[in-house]
Amino acid sequence: MQDTPSGTSSGTPSAGMDIQRILRLLPHRYPFLLVDRVVECVPRSHIRAYKNVAFNEPFFQGHFPDAPVMPGVLILEALAQAGGLLAAADMETLDDKLFLFTGLDAVKFRRQVVPGDRLDLECDNLRMRLKLCKMEARALVDGKLVAEAQITAAIGDRPRVG
Repeated sequence: MQDTPSGTSSGTPSAGMDIQRILRLLPHRYPFLLVDRVVECVPRSHIRAYKNVAFNEPFFQGHFPDAPVMPGVLILEALAQAGGLLAAADMETLDDKLFLFTGLDAVKFRRQVVPGDRLDLECDNLRMRLKLCKMEARALVDGKLVAEAQITAAIGDRPRVG
């Protein structure tokens, strides 16, 4: 199924999102943008995305430089960004909104993520009400679970600067 001009049609699976659409929806930029591509997205249901973990990532310079391991908090951030894309999938842009953590539950880290891995990100919507959503999120490498969490987040108004 092909994307509509806005990327998806509500409730219909999309073929995914390329980096240009991701940049329109997320306010993050290098080095904090942690989603490279969305493979599948069913708005208000689930999303599958990935992050290629390269040796030249800036966090490897200071996080165990002799044995580089991706920090767990960045794995959670990547999952949250995928969840933000799921919450925003049927929107054209989030120019005036922010997707913000309100809670993390049942967080478990199972394996290390190292340079050369592809971090597969999966989020399933458990509940979405008005501006609050709760998701079950998993990160995998080569089909093996590396981290999981329940993520609760809110879509709020972006503060005005200046």
